[in-house]
Parts: sequence; C-alpha cells; structure tokens
Amino acid sequence: MDIIKSIEHEQLKNKIPELKVGNTVKVHVRIKEGNKERIQIFEGIIIKVQGGGVNKTFTVRKISYGVGVEKTFLVHSPLVEKVELVRVGKARRARLFYLRDRVGKSAKTKEMVGARIEDKEITIKEDLAEEPIVEETTEVVENVETVEAETTSNETTPVVEEVKEEAPATETEVKEEDKKAE
Repeated sequence: MDIIKSIEHEQLKNKIPELKVGNTVKVHVRIKEGNKERIQIFEGIIIKVQGGGVNKTFTVRKISYGVGVEKTFLVHSPLVEKVELVRVGKARRARLFYLRDRVGKSAKTKEMVGARIEDKEITIKEDLAEEPIVEETTEVVENVETVEAETTSNETTPVVEEVKEEAPATETEVKEEDKKAE
C-alpha cells in the first residue's frame, strides 16, 4: 500500500453520517477557547457536498440575525463531534447556491413528505480484531499426524451396504422368485 494512502486511512473515522444536499442538520463542533473546550451547535441546510476520502467536506448555510452564514466542515475532522439530521429536504440539484439570494421562507428547501428522520451512518472501515499469529512448526504437523492416526485406529467405521440397481425383472423371473420364496 502507498505510504500516503496508509496515513490517510488511519485518519478516517469508522462511521460517518449520510449527508445529502437539502437536508437540515445540526453539526456539533468542538471549539477551544483558551484552555477550555466546549461543543457548539451549528444548524442549517447542507448546500454542497464535495470531495472524497479524507478531504470530503460539506457546507452548511444558515441565516443568523438577517445575515447569511456558511461554514464548511471536514467530514473526518476530529473537531466535528456528530451530525444530527433535523429535516429531510427535497433537492433536485447537487449544489443549492441559489439559496444565497433568498431570505425568509424561500431560503428553505421543501420537506420530503413521509420521510423518516433517521441518523444513518456509513461504515468506512471495520474494526479489525487482532488475530493471534500461529507459528507453524514441523512438530505441530507431526503431532497432528499422530493424533489423526490414533483417531482412525480407535474409531469404528460404519459399514455401508452398496445397493446395486438391476434391470427391471421380467414377469417370468418374478414368478420363479416367488415360487422359490414359498
């Protein structure tokens, strides 16, 4: 594996939220102020999702005190605690830049009728359990062979009778066998 790809793979989160353009989300962001740390929630509409891998980003837009505010977040950033889905929006475009010109109700997306609000997560990488490394030596192989020999000598093998299929008997042969049986 390439060195850069291996380093990037270490930085990926195990599970990421399913992000779709038009959805209203709450992004929980870790903020450091001096030596204190707190979590701040940024709620808005996802207007753009771009990139892939470690560089995957999504942009969230909200209107705060009459001013449009957009923030771009890295999906795999350790500063992004979690992303909660608030509303499933209906979008027919990949980028919703037209919302920048709008204010009020028109700056929202239509809600998908009957959509369930579920925080779906996509599993990026599985937690690999460390498997114990078994060293094979000639002694182990010899022990296995002796154990196999002992088990075959001690066990009784069931006898299976073979059934041969014969051609259908003629009527005269059937009558002769009946006479012999009587």
